[in-house]
Amino acid sequence: MALRKLGDSAYLYPGSPSTLIRVVEGGAIIVDPGHGSGRHKDLRREVRKLGLEIKAQLATHGHADHVAVAPRINAPLFIHRFEFSIAESPLNRELLTFGSKAPEGFLAYQFPEEVKVHAVFEWGDEPFGLKAVKLNGHSPGMTGFLDEENGIVYAGDAFFGERVIEAVGLPYLVDPRLFRASIKELHNYAEKGFLLIPSHGKAVKDGEALELLDFNLNRVEEMENLIIELLKNPMGLDELAFKIMGHYGVEVTPQKLALNLVPLRAFIAQLYNEGKIEALIEDGLKWRARRD
Repeated sequence: MALRKLGDSAYLYPGSPSTLIRVVEGGAIIVDPGHGSGRHKDLRREVRKLGLEIKAQLATHGHADHVAVAPRINAPLFIHRFEFSIAESPLNRELLTFGSKAPEGFLAYQFPEEVKVHAVFEWGDEPFGLKAVKLNGHSPGMTGFLDEENGIVYAGDAFFGERVIEAVGLPYLVDPRLFRASIKELHNYAEKGFLLIPSHGKAVKDGEALELLDFNLNRVEEMENLIIELLKNPMGLDELAFKIMGHYGVEVTPQKLALNLVPLRAFIAQLYNEGKIEALIEDGLKWRARRD
């Protein structure tokens, strides 16, 4: 796959996730190296075609599909401090995406190796000239990278392509409120004409960017209303996830169902804290929309 030139000093290597290549003094910085048996070789090859070597790696967050090949690239890895232990520990990655140690081969991007993080940054820092933008909600330290020189925001998993969401039903998140705030932050950049790049989906700009952001935002808002409607009858999380996937016409597999339980727990926590649903014991833990 060939690089896509985004500006005078920025390129995009396609994939899921895509990888941003930013030319800097002394080499190139890559953002979200990704996963795959040969991806590290592909990235090194494409950077060498530019007459450069990879100087450092940045990661938007520590999920396995974003950092799996980082140890195979001879360059230090930088990540937000909230994501440090997620990237480094295989067990922590499984805890975040499954809730405990996951069955072998069960997760879509199960990666059993440690990933060494060489340094951490804070939101607002500018590692290698790219501003770290707070876009959490998908994960605790989810970070976008603002490249003002090239008019780009690499947004990671702060929003998703339409096909990605339609394939699973629920956008993957750990906090709906923060996810919505991040979408609204990206709205500001889209309105200023920045090119927005999701890790999973095509880069978008102007009206197309606003439309896709609204699709993500609307799905979150729909989810909250749908959960309350479905919980007029008490049900457990598995049954609720099954019904939501059916509502959106998503093929139900054990892997997809388990994946959707993570964001669903986050929605349940928010609605419970807002006093919109209640917990009860009825042949197990169930949830019900409040009747008062």
